[in-house]
Amino acid sequence: MSTAMNFGAKSFKPRPPDKGAFPLDHFGECSAFKERFMQCLRDSGFESGPCRQSAMAYLQCRMDRQLMADEPLEKLGFKDLMDEKSEAEGGEL
Repeated sequence: MSTAMNFGAKSFKPRPPDKGAFPLDHFGECSAFKERFMQCLRDSGFESGPCRQSAMAYLQCRMDRQLMADEPLEKLGFKDLMDEKSEAEGGEL
């Protein structure tokens, strides 16, 4: 009975994720960044807010080494941190 129901079903076509592949870091190129982020999470009781700077550094490492698609950090939720960085750099002139 269930076989008869499958004849009219549309076939499933797999497609890649919207943001592309997220390869594993086989050579551990970003392990130090990942460890800093994980330590920050442990120290903050697994609250991610205080660890956003280390999360941003980890994602930047992955993008720099083509372990994820290049994406502006502002689009990844770090616009406020980027604005703070710009203000700090601008104040030194």
